[in-house]
Amino acid sequence: MNPELLLSRIRVVLCRPSHPGNIGAAARAMKTMGLRELCLVAPKRFPDAEADTRATGAVDLLQRATVVDSLDAALAGCVFAVAMSARQRDLGPSVGAPRESVARLLAEAEQGLVALVFGNETVGLSNEEVLRCQAAVTIPTDPGFSSLNLGSAVQLLCYECRMTAFAGRPPLGGQEVTPFASPLATVDENEGLLRHLEAVMTATGFFNPAQPGRLLPKLRRLFGRARLEKEEINILRGILAATQTGTRHGRKG
Repeated sequence: MNPELLLSRIRVVLCRPSHPGNIGAAARAMKTMGLRELCLVAPKRFPDAEADTRATGAVDLLQRATVVDSLDAALAGCVFAVAMSARQRDLGPSVGAPRESVARLLAEAEQGLVALVFGNETVGLSNEEVLRCQAAVTIPTDPGFSSLNLGSAVQLLCYECRMTAFAGRPPLGGQEVTPFASPLATVDENEGLLRHLEAVMTATGFFNPAQPGRLLPKLRRLFGRARLEKEEINILRGILAATQTGTRHGRKG
């Protein structure tokens, strides 16, 4: 299925968010990853100017956001829902890692609308809310400091959704730029560089042809591993030519 279509079927649900800035941050996180549907369950303050400020370019998501009074209403029409949980619970679905949980979410999205459900910034989701979902996910933070901002949590899971939808190779954003690379050098161009380098090393006394040792084979292996480009060969030979002129070992002009 088309990756953009899959992402369009993911509804991000924020349950009882207490800070409007986090709502704006979540909207921005969603839009950067290609998710567009935001649903708020009983937000403390919304709409709010601070949410608009934190959204930075994603105010359109806030304007289209659905506001409901219960998680049941937020999940209406969804075929599958994943709850964000900071811990394993006695009741409810087992808690999985982000990548595996998102893979399951995207597989279900082929059948219809799905949801990523996040809890309140302070208390998270209640047991009853987690039980409304068919799976749960936790972000493996450092046990010594597991506090994660709501906007950051949304960003991480939306990123995993995008990577999974595009099979790990999403298109890069931004405008086209001039390619930095040039064609690879040919075998004879590489040999020309090595002969040039050998001549300079011999003329400067760095290399003694009577006692070559393993220097030349090592240099050949080095350049072979580097896979030099045509422009890189030209740069290196230009440096060598300048060295020959500066040390009077080469022709001037």
